[in-house]
Amino acid sequence: MPTATAQIRRRRFAGALTCAWLSLTAPACVAGALPMADEVLVVKSERRLYLIHDGQPFKSYKVLLGLNPLGPKEREGDFRTPEGHYLLDGRNAASDFFLSLHVSYPNAQDAARAHRRGWSTGGAIMIHGLPNLPRRAVNYYQTSDWTDGCIALTNDDMLEVWLLTRPNTPLEIRQ
Repeated sequence: MPTATAQIRRRRFAGALTCAWLSLTAPACVAGALPMADEVLVVKSERRLYLIHDGQPFKSYKVLLGLNPLGPKEREGDFRTPEGHYLLDGRNAASDFFLSLHVSYPNAQDAARAHRRGWSTGGAIMIHGLPNLPRRAVNYYQTSDWTDGCIALTNDDMLEVWLLTRPNTPLEIRQ
């Protein structure tokens, strides 16, 4: 029986292959039906992520947030999802979750606020799918705020967001 490390490596490799294949085949299908997003908006109070093109939302997805979803992220370990203006500045097909888009948190305002209080801002905020190795029942990940501060989608929704965004797409997160 393979070790847990070997299983993780295989899943990450399979995920990378899947994304490479999809990047070659699916964009033509998806792009023909839907525009590419030129902005992403997350409204935390609605638990919704909106893909926006030419100022108009064209797709909407249910999201789940950090364990402590009220208010902006202030410091590392507060389990809050940030609020403000960011970029989707990185893509990881081999993350611990089904795909992930890196959020450019902290921005200058986040860093200044944390510095004034002597706190570490934290980082590694992502938009991602479900864990590749879940520790709980799938229903938990679909009904409860469960992340450390990230924005979570179902895997199907994450794949669509992945395909309909480009690197450095602007992201606004509001309460």
